[in-house]
Amino acid sequence: MSYVNNIINLVKEKYPEQAEFHQAVKEVVESLEPILKKCNKYENSAILERLIIPDREIHFRVTWEDDNGKINVNRGYRIEFNSAIGPYKGGLRFHPSVNPSIIKFLGFEQIFKNSLTTLSMGGGKGGSDFDPKGKSNNEIMRFCQAFMNELFRHIGAHTDVPAGDIGVGGREIGYLFGQYRKLTNRFDGVLTGKALNWGGSLVRKEATGYGCVYFAQEMLRQRGESLDGKICSVSGSGNVAIYTIEKLQQLGAKPVTISDSKGMVYDKDGIDLELLKEIKEVKRVSLEEYVKNKSSAQYTSIKDYPKGKNPVWHIPCFAAFPSATQNELNADDAEALIKNGCICVSEGANMPSTIEAVHKFISAKICYGPGKAANAGGVAVSGLEMAQNASMTPWTFEYTDKRLHQIMEDIFNNASQTAKEFGEEGNLVIGANIAGFRKVADAMIDQGVI
Repeated sequence: MSYVNNIINLVKEKYPEQAEFHQAVKEVVESLEPILKKCNKYENSAILERLIIPDREIHFRVTWEDDNGKINVNRGYRIEFNSAIGPYKGGLRFHPSVNPSIIKFLGFEQIFKNSLTTLSMGGGKGGSDFDPKGKSNNEIMRFCQAFMNELFRHIGAHTDVPAGDIGVGGREIGYLFGQYRKLTNRFDGVLTGKALNWGGSLVRKEATGYGCVYFAQEMLRQRGESLDGKICSVSGSGNVAIYTIEKLQQLGAKPVTISDSKGMVYDKDGIDLELLKEIKEVKRVSLEEYVKNKSSAQYTSIKDYPKGKNPVWHIPCFAAFPSATQNELNADDAEALIKNGCICVSEGANMPSTIEAVHKFISAKICYGPGKAANAGGVAVSGLEMAQNASMTPWTFEYTDKRLHQIMEDIFNNASQTAKEFGEEGNLVIGANIAGFRKVADAMIDQGVI
C-alpha cells in the first residue's frame, strides 16, 4: 500500500467519526503524490504522520447566562495544528454545526492556506457550537467573555492569533479582545479583525471576497478572458459573499444570486448590493426581506430545494463563487454549472465543493481555484494587520488593497508554476497543495524531530 493510502487509512482509524477531517486530508494528501514520489525525504521524516495530528487540541466548557437568567453550556475548541513557519493563525467559528471534525478540517486546511500567502503564519482554528443568531448583544457579550476566560491562556501575539469566521464578526472580536485585555493586562495583536480605531486593518472586512475575485481574474487572464460584462453566481450572504459581489460589480460583472440558511435569491437584474448590506449587515434578517423590495428577484426556500441539489448552481453563469460553507456544491451541481457554460469556479468558502465536484471541474479543464488558494485573502490581510500592530503603524486602504492584490497574484503564480513543475499544468489543486506543503514540510525537517 502506498504512503498516501496508509495516511488516509490512519486518519480514518484514529478519528473514525470525523468525516470532514477525512475529506480534507484525502483531498490534500492524494494531490501530494507527485512530490512524495520525487522526494523521499518527506516519507523518511514522517512528515504526513506529523501533519495529520495537531500540536494540541484544546476542548473546554463555556458556561454563560442568558437575559432570562438561565445558565447555558456550550463546547469550545481551539486546535493548534502546526507552527513550523509562524504562530498559529486561523479563525473562530460560532455555529451550531461546530464539532471536532469541522474544526480539525478547517485547521488542517489553514496550514497550507497560510503557507501560500508567503507570510509567517502557522495553521490553527477554533470556535464553539454557540449560535449567535437570535441572541441579544448582551448575551453575545457574556458568551464571548466566558469563551475568552479559557482561551486567553492558550493564545498570544507570537503564539496563536485567532480571527473571525462564520458567526464571529467585528462585534464578537470586540467582546473577545476586551476580555483578553482585562484578563492579561496586555494590549497586543492577539486577535485580528479588530475595529479600525483600536488596531484593526482597512480591507480586512473585504479581504476574502476581494481576494477570491482577484484570484479568478488571474485564472481568467491566463486564458485571455475577463469578468467584465459576465453573469456570475455567488452563494452565501455574509462578509465573503457581500464583498465578492462588491468587487465583481466594480469589475463590471453581474452577480445574480445570493443565499443564506433559509433559502436563495435570484435577481435577473443583478444583486442590489446596498439592499443586501442593509439586510445582512444592519438588520441581520433573512433574505426573504430582499424580494419584498425588488420585483426583479425570485426567492426559493431551502425547503423547496430539489433533493441533493443547490439551485444557486443551476442558474446559467460564466463564473461561480461558492462563498457559504463546506460541501455546498456537489457533483450534480458541478455538472449543471459546466453544462450551463460556467468556465470559472473560485472558492470563497472553505472546502465548499465535494471531492466528486472537484474532479468534474478538473476533468472539464475549467478555471478552478481551490479554497486554500482562492480564499486566502482573508488570512493574508489578517497577517498584514499583525504587521501593522507590531509596527504600530496603520496603512491606507489603497496600500493594503494593493498588497492583497499582489499576494493573490503571487499565490496564483506559485500554484500555477508548481503544477507545471510536476507535469500537471493548469491543475491548481495539485499546484496549491504541493506549494503550501513543501514550505511547511521543509521547515519541519529543518527544525528537527519535535
